Amino acid sequence: QGQLVESGGGSVQAGGSLRLSCAASGGTYMNSYMGWFRQAPGKEREGVASISRNGSPTYADSVKGRFTISRDNAKNTMYLQMNILKPEETATYYCAAKYSSSMYSRSLVASEYDYWGQGTQVTVSS
Repeated sequence: QGQLVESGGGSVQAGGSLRLSCAASGGTYMNSYMGWFRQAPGKEREGVASISRNGSPTYADSVKGRFTISRDNAKNTMYLQMNILKPEETATYYCAAKYSSSMYSRSLVASEYDYWGQGTQVTVSS
């Protein structure tokens, strides 16, 4: 229970794309809403996107129209497709899960989450 493993980070030029994946243990995935967060050196962790148990997404204003969060129930995996990346988005990206009885809840607030992955580095060069 509670295991989250991110993958897909890397280095890309400004304007490029990356897709992050977050594989979760079955119990964690099916009963949780999930989110993506990022943290740059010297900055607070910020919410990027979140998705409810029934697949409804929400995004930080800074990424709307460029990032897409999704989840594949058959694979217990969540994704973050990131397009038109900017240098200021260089950070460690984390996935997180929060157990919830609600099919509709989602959140961009880090303190609300129960479980965290180890993080994957995204570097965007100008």
